[in-house]
Amino acid sequence: MREMTKKFLQEAFAGESQAHMKYLIFADQAEKEGFSEVAKLFRAIAYAERVHAENHLRALNGGATVENLQKAIEGENYEVQEMYPAFKATADLQGENQASRSFTYALEAEKIHAALFEEAKEAIKTGRDVEPRKIYVCQVCGHTAVGKVPDRCPVCSTPGNNFKEF
Repeated sequence: MREMTKKFLQEAFAGESQAHMKYLIFADQAEKEGFSEVAKLFRAIAYAERVHAENHLRALNGGATVENLQKAIEGENYEVQEMYPAFKATADLQGENQASRSFTYALEAEKIHAALFEEAKEAIKTGRDVEPRKIYVCQVCGHTAVGKVPDRCPVCSTPGNNFKEF
């Protein structure tokens, strides 16, 4: 693929992905405010944006699962080692406490995500899936726990009943 087209597909994928998530969050807010039809509109268009993102990623030649896991590991490690530490340091320097907390929450969760993806990649390389287990995600900070929900989140201290089960 030629570099300019590749760059444009990457930018389009990023934009559509952000629009998808933003519209889902906007839908939740509209729902909270009692605007169920506006929420439905946001959700429908969010789905359309996801379709666009999927098409762009396919055009970029998404790989097999083991390749996708490696890409995920690299992305998570970049966030842990470079991105979030730099973002947090800047927020701390500028006294932006909410941003700093948000970056800290993400940083701590990304460490676990990288390890879980690495475990999955090793399993796939031996021709097997990971063992069945429940996965729990804190709805406040994104901390991810496997097997058992903690009594309290180790990152943000929210009660364990505020975790979403997968």
